[in-house]
Amino acid sequence: MTKAQYHIFDPVLPEEEARSLVRLCEDFGTYGMYAEEPVKEGLGAGLAQRHDAARNFIMTGGRFSSDDPIEVLGARTNYFRETYAYAEPIVAGIEGFHRHEGFMEAAKDIFDRPIIEPAIVYANLLVPGQELAVHTDVPEFRGVNRTKDPEWLIVAMLHSGLFDKWRIPIATAVSWYQDCEGGEFCFYPDGKDAAPSTIPARFNTAVVMDTDSYFHGVDRMKEHDGPIPELMPGMKLVFEGDGMWRIGPADAPLARYRWDEMRFSISWKAYCFQDEAEREAWRHHTDDISQQQVVDTLVADLRKRGRLGSSLPDDQAELAITIIDEYIKYPPPASAAA
Repeated sequence: MTKAQYHIFDPVLPEEEARSLVRLCEDFGTYGMYAEEPVKEGLGAGLAQRHDAARNFIMTGGRFSSDDPIEVLGARTNYFRETYAYAEPIVAGIEGFHRHEGFMEAAKDIFDRPIIEPAIVYANLLVPGQELAVHTDVPEFRGVNRTKDPEWLIVAMLHSGLFDKWRIPIATAVSWYQDCEGGEFCFYPDGKDAAPSTIPARFNTAVVMDTDSYFHGVDRMKEHDGPIPELMPGMKLVFEGDGMWRIGPADAPLARYRWDEMRFSISWKAYCFQDEAEREAWRHHTDDISQQQVVDTLVADLRKRGRLGSSLPDDQAELAITIIDEYIKYPPPASAAA
């Protein structure tokens, strides 16, 4: 793997525009947890959408390792997220950020592709004690995407290198609008077997890179008033005003946090096309690959590697685990790499 190209922005926006994004976050008001529902049928039924990342985090305890029980590990990684744009802005005030010219120029440079189509903008909020497990983002291929296919499968497609013909490169900008203690952006620009780099989360700064190909995560936020509470899927983070946020109902909150205890980032994603013909093939589905073609290709490759026999496992989850284990190789924890 070649060294990752990335662009640092400092600042991202004029200061008042950056502060307007903090107000936009507050006005949005309520953020749900990024808990993932299991795939209910088909390949990998019963597994979480990002079973690969979740299992690696539980097995290793995170980048610096931990023997915390599963419930605590789950609370640490089940952060809060909401979407501000999906193809088009869906929240007033995000329009300029959605078409950020600097991000678009960086995307052109990283992928050497001249046509950039902004896609998704979403906010992530982490409270003290939380972190984001090391992972690569969910890529996209013509005909296969997260709206209808298992996310772990799409990640395995990219890591296998067998489906580059159908890949749509995606540039990602991760930007920060809150100084915080801990919560550094950790990434592996030289590949998973090399030492990672970290970028502090500082107000009005950003990095643009290919997060689909290169492992990255968020180091743990500093805990201030004791260990992280028992956060359960379905809980909400709500802005109360005067710089205060709460988890749980107003009359019996599980926890309250000040802005300066939290981590607030906004991620921007854009499709990168070589030419109009490539973009039109994506728009009109004239050169798609199907999930069945993907599975057939992976099964044939697994047999060539000696990982599967002539008969497929009766349990589809077993086949899914074989695919994950063969193609998605995570960096070792810092303690193991030292």
